[in-house]
Amino acid sequence: MATIGNALRGATLAITRSRTAPRVVTASASRYFSSNPHVVVDKFVSSPPPPPTPSAANAEALRHPNDVHDRNANYIDEDSRSMAGVTASVRHNWTKQEIAEIYSLPFHELMYRASTVHRMYWDPAEVQQCTLLSIKTGGCTEDCSYCSQSTRHKTFVKPTPTMKVQEVLEAAKRAKDAGSTRFCMGAAWRELGNKKNAFNHILDMVKGVNGMGLEVCCTLGMLNAEQARQLKEAGLTAYNHNLDTSPEHYPKVITTRTYEDRLETIANVREAGISVCCGGILGLGEKETDRVGLLHVLATLPEHPESVPINALVAVEGTPLGDADADDETESDGIADVDAFDMARMIATARVVMPRTMVRLSAGRLSFSDAEQYLMFQAGANSIFNGEKLLTTDNPAFDADTALFQKLGFVGKPAHAGPRVAPTEVTGQVEITQVKGMEQQYA
Repeated sequence: MATIGNALRGATLAITRSRTAPRVVTASASRYFSSNPHVVVDKFVSSPPPPPTPSAANAEALRHPNDVHDRNANYIDEDSRSMAGVTASVRHNWTKQEIAEIYSLPFHELMYRASTVHRMYWDPAEVQQCTLLSIKTGGCTEDCSYCSQSTRHKTFVKPTPTMKVQEVLEAAKRAKDAGSTRFCMGAAWRELGNKKNAFNHILDMVKGVNGMGLEVCCTLGMLNAEQARQLKEAGLTAYNHNLDTSPEHYPKVITTRTYEDRLETIANVREAGISVCCGGILGLGEKETDRVGLLHVLATLPEHPESVPINALVAVEGTPLGDADADDETESDGIADVDAFDMARMIATARVVMPRTMVRLSAGRLSFSDAEQYLMFQAGANSIFNGEKLLTTDNPAFDADTALFQKLGFVGKPAHAGPRVAPTEVTGQVEITQVKGMEQQYA
């Protein structure tokens, strides 16, 4: 990995292509010193290596580290990337106005920009496949107005006890056999709290699924720092804890848990060294400013989430939002009024402002055609949930997703393997600007 990392960082000296030796690996670099002599800016475009020319086959051998922190460390000196008239960078100081301007671009311009950014940082042919299992369904005391599992809403969901460890491992094996490489377990409760017996069973589930060669994700409500540490020790790869919407719209959707509670759990997970999976839901009655607001919170976290799921509300009868959506006399108010263009616009904006984050096309996929889903992949999505259920709502079956992957020419990302290095990076199509000594400059 160190060799790959060093290769990807590029040259620190300017090498010019010789007219008499056109096959020499070269870099076109511009370098200048600021008033601080410890700061060096280096721009380079890696030329294709000597024959054989890079191809999809041998690019498979070039992968980033699997750990997101190790991946980011490879690019600690990187300032920006440019290709085909588009420049992108990993930033944490985005303003709402900047994100709003990107979100509001004409659709064709936004799609071009997002698709180009996607190709600068990722291999667009590789898509992660995740399976989500509800290990404890219903009986949740929260009042999330979209959720069918709340005890405050009269829905089709009937509470069930926590699944046995062996049942979960059998489900994980079926998911692995169907092509999934990340197995996610969700429990319908507010927080782990003092559920010591249930937590011990979950730790056994994590160890067992991890031992099968799958990456493991959990969504268990609020976590404290000690619980996050134990999950990490058990082999947990990622933890999902969505923010759902903007801080301003959030109180209209949920009152039993604050936005700050969610951010605290995310911080506990991040500090334990677990990858953060955090996104939101479209169709909660929010305005476009709320969608921008959610992205602003995510893009200004100390570390961007490893993955950002974008969900379209699946309205369930008996929930406040589901009943409002079913009211024919109610004018369109943004509740479940989400189409493929809304999803693509949100995914594309997320891709531009968080270039190294995996963007997951999540709930609501069943309502979109293959062509509409392709639009979302073009916008920058590179992960999906597969399997017939997402907790309690319907989702495309494994066979349907296998056929979709074959139709679109996609391949699944292997478990416990980092993502492929972008082919455009391997073949020298991307101009990379590095800034070295930033710590000295801004100390």
